[in-house]
Amino acid sequence: MIDNAYKDWLIELKQKVRTAQLKAAIAVNTELILLYWELGKMITEKQTAWGSKFLEQLSQDLRTEFPNTEGFSVTNLKYFRLFYQYVNFRPQTEDDLHEAIRPQAEDPLLLQQFKQIPWGHTKLIINKIKNTEEALFYINKTIENGWSRNILSLQINANLFQRQGKAIHNFQNTLPEITSDLAHQMIKDPYQFDFLALTDNYKERELENALVNNITNFLLELGSGFAYIGRQVPLMIGDQEYFIDLLFYHLKLRAYVVVELKTTDFIPEYAGKLSFYLSAANDLLKHPTDNPTIGLMICKNKNNIIAEYALKDINQPIGVSEYQLSKLFPEEFKSSLPTIEEIEKELSSEL
Repeated sequence: MIDNAYKDWLIELKQKVRTAQLKAAIAVNTELILLYWELGKMITEKQTAWGSKFLEQLSQDLRTEFPNTEGFSVTNLKYFRLFYQYVNFRPQTEDDLHEAIRPQAEDPLLLQQFKQIPWGHTKLIINKIKNTEEALFYINKTIENGWSRNILSLQINANLFQRQGKAIHNFQNTLPEITSDLAHQMIKDPYQFDFLALTDNYKERELENALVNNITNFLLELGSGFAYIGRQVPLMIGDQEYFIDLLFYHLKLRAYVVVELKTTDFIPEYAGKLSFYLSAANDLLKHPTDNPTIGLMICKNKNNIIAEYALKDINQPIGVSEYQLSKLFPEEFKSSLPTIEEIEKELSSEL
């Protein structure tokens, strides 16, 4: 029987394959991206003299000359022009695909970075992203994590740029500078748990169960570098046993990450208890070569000022974030929601 360790390993292996495939596509695509930029430049320069109708003629002529090459539709030619103007901050003409959405200042790095991602990713970014900093953020994240276009779209729609590194924390006072910067970028606020199906008045254990049952989506939301270790991990302290809600190891930080879930508003006492767990984890779990264990408190809501005061004099590295759910099911529907075991059984019967 395949155990959870194999499943976790398989997830990591598949991610490596996808990343390798994307890198291969990027190598082939680099010259194509530069060609599209150059075509956009040429179209922009001739647009005023020849009018908008010349795009239809150009599209027809290019498709006749290169019948086996896709991408020369009128719509795509407009995208070439938009791409060039996006990078070079040229004024747009009236028949553009949409209102001008592009960086607010020219950035010579932008084209070089665009050359490293596929054209479909590029079109998605120039359609949805408003400024250079945010565009570079998503380009670099795509390169770093090997995101598919669907994953990139999900991250943009989930406002990752606005949420990354926005949690309240005390890392600058409790970690070395390099580690502090990495840890700061590791956490988000709020976390989006839209992939969960929970009922009204759900309990903390139900939230934990749902996240573990959706561990792939949860890891995607946490971000790159997280490896899932376990849930309700026991810590024997003195003659009493305590349990960590969720335990991860962060591959880049080389540190354990203790995640505590609360379905209530943040209160200062939560920080003290999490600090207690971190001290124990450093003694009982941490290897001498590991960096200090980091704590992440994810609550239903938080007051930033209260969170800042709660962490001010704590000497353990802790971040405090909120989570969001897009919808909840009425309590009476709870019995009709299938369990993960029922879903797996149904899928197996269809194979």
